[in-house]
Amino acid sequence: MAVLSDKDILRRVEKEELSIKPFDRSCINPAGYDARSARRVEIKPGVHVLLSTLEYFELPLDLVGFIYLRSSLAREGLIGSFAVIDPGFKGNLTLSVMNAGGGSVTIEEGERIVQVVFHQLSTPASKGYEGRYQGSIGVVPSKRKEKEVNA
Repeated sequence: MAVLSDKDILRRVEKEELSIKPFDRSCINPAGYDARSARRVEIKPGVHVLLSTLEYFELPLDLVGFIYLRSSLAREGLIGSFAVIDPGFKGNLTLSVMNAGGGSVTIEEGERIVQVVFHQLSTPASKGYEGRYQGSIGVVPSKRKEKEVNA
């Protein structure tokens, strides 16, 4: 798998092969795209929150996205657990973040919070993501229990 460069990301967005909305050219970095927070939030020490990205992503079948917390936020004590963005996924990203530091951390609306690194698959996936989080808008809590309730 090859990592998409800034030029690759811009080219794919311009050709509408990758959708990031709202797209901001200043969020492109050499090997990824910095996604922004959809709202302002103060995270107190020991508190876990779910955040949503401002951006709505639509990945083609030949790309997968890996999500990394911005190092500035990690240096302030935040830790995050993030899933892979599967080929064919459409939606806002819901991010699980916890403050393991000693002081409160405030994330402003529109602040860059994670970097998404896009990897080109060796061949396109045979089918796109069809899970319960497809089309996510805003923060979406766990749907793990829904399967048990509906069974």
